[in-house]
Amino acid sequence: MLKIHDHPASTYARRVRIAIIEKNIPHEFVLVDMAARKHRDPDYLALNPYGRVPTLVEDGFVLYESTAILNYLEATRPQPALVPADPRLRALVDMHMKLCDLQMARQAGVIIFPRRFLPAERWDEKAMAQAKQEIEKHLAILDRQLATKEYLVADRYTLAEVCYTPFLHYLPLMEITPPPAVAAWSARVLGRPSAQATLPPN
Repeated sequence: MLKIHDHPASTYARRVRIAIIEKNIPHEFVLVDMAARKHRDPDYLALNPYGRVPTLVEDGFVLYESTAILNYLEATRPQPALVPADPRLRALVDMHMKLCDLQMARQAGVIIFPRRFLPAERWDEKAMAQAKQEIEKHLAILDRQLATKEYLVADRYTLAEVCYTPFLHYLPLMEITPPPAVAAWSARVLGRPSAQATLPPN
């Protein structure tokens, strides 16, 4: 049985939960109680030396990076497909997954974590403002790419959207108003049953 060690508040673990729902994969979720610092227990660190979630375990095989897990699920459970068969289109999905992490996810963490978990007096306002500016620049690029289509690649829902979903959810928290095409895309993606079924606790 496929096991996913995760926590419902994790943006990166949410990606995997979304893919599992989209692909209807039999699985077992194992809660890692991060508030109780269970992610620092020796047994968990033996699986994931970084002490983060998600972690996939299947027949002794272990993965602990969300996009690697998504690609593994796609490779081992190819139907229903979340990437196009054409190699160039698949490369575009890979590109957007990587750009999500480089241009949005990292910066979003600078804003989301303190706003969710820290008192305002502990916020690094300068770093948060810089991160917001970088996200807005990235969304402007996405807006041009989405101007004439509904999804990023092949005009269909793919792993690229799976990667973005947890961070699009927090645009209001980050006080970011997306440009029109991104706003429409975000509403489309966040309205999917898989996104609604994986809403974070706060």
